[in-house]
Amino acid sequence: MKITAITAIPLSFRLDQGKTVTMGIGSTTKRDAIIVKVETSEGITGYGEAHPGRSPGAVVSLIHNTLAPMLIGMQATDCIGVWKRVHRMQLSSHGVGSGASLGLAGIDMALWDIRGKAANMPLYELLGGSKRRLPAYAGGISLGYQPKESLAEEAQEYVARGYKAVKLRLGDTAAKDIERVLHVRKVLGDDIDILTDANTAYTIADVRRVLPVLAEIKAGWLEEPFACSDFASYREAAKITSLVPIAAGENHYTRFEFAQLLEAGSVRIWQPDLSKCGGITEGLAIAALASAHRIPMNTHSSATGLNHAATIHFASAIENTQYFEACVSHYNPLRDMFGVSFEIGKDGCVEPLDKPGIGIEVDESIFAKYPLIDGPGYVVKF
Repeated sequence: MKITAITAIPLSFRLDQGKTVTMGIGSTTKRDAIIVKVETSEGITGYGEAHPGRSPGAVVSLIHNTLAPMLIGMQATDCIGVWKRVHRMQLSSHGVGSGASLGLAGIDMALWDIRGKAANMPLYELLGGSKRRLPAYAGGISLGYQPKESLAEEAQEYVARGYKAVKLRLGDTAAKDIERVLHVRKVLGDDIDILTDANTAYTIADVRRVLPVLAEIKAGWLEEPFACSDFASYREAAKITSLVPIAAGENHYTRFEFAQLLEAGSVRIWQPDLSKCGGITEGLAIAALASAHRIPMNTHSSATGLNHAATIHFASAIENTQYFEACVSHYNPLRDMFGVSFEIGKDGCVEPLDKPGIGIEVDESIFAKYPLIDGPGYVVKF
């Protein structure tokens, strides 16, 4: 079964006024996603998701003009061979560039979808996992900056739906962040896990002020206080307290950058995104590296139901899964355009789909509703 065609489809939708979310990197104006379609000589088609980065058109061009030509004709089940070819021709010769990793991630995810369909097995089973229930937290692009009262109300909505954990956005100002997290803890009580994400907006001074408060409310982690490459700041932050682990990884690419995280010795929770890090094949390597050092995996989720479903399959097949990140945005048509990819139960857990491959039925006619919108997706905060 040979790869005969690789097509990347960029999708976008504009957020209406009042539906935007403000966080450390700015305020959302639109959402983008890239669906990657891989066709085979046996008539089996697989679909994956490549993260758009900040330039979906550029990632699509890279897939069509650079990655596809080097992969068409290869065995569709040879995920390792595909990875090796892209790594040799693109990643190793030009460094671990995010664009190539994003493109490879979508292709690799589609190849695993093909493998599952060819074997008539759901992805979690093909990966060696089982249909087990996984703890989930209310995350995605939500729970952003807002008055503490409405933030607590939003968090309570998710708890009422079954979630036992929520993730709050930090990075506004240290004082406002502290006020919000203290209020939400008071309202939710001690039985709900509170996780926090600064979206790279903090300085070391901010972390020194906020981490003791996060320890006080027993926060599960502080995510991405700094830019992904600022290893010096991560090392310094890890010295402040051992009570709140530092988390990162959604903006790190391939096992090699995660090895750098390991060497830095400061990030105690890893969060690779299967649509960013190089795909499921690379995700398995990252998970094994983490497992050997007893580091929990909290895989980051992206825009569409393909990524969410694939992530749950993946999390069901590794032994160091901690949480699934559920996108709970009130308005995300890209998440829902192919139907339900996960359901939260009263136990606060989700489970993988049972259909072969990723288990998502892709209706390509829907793509016309979400044509690519050029331009930035955030009003940037400076």
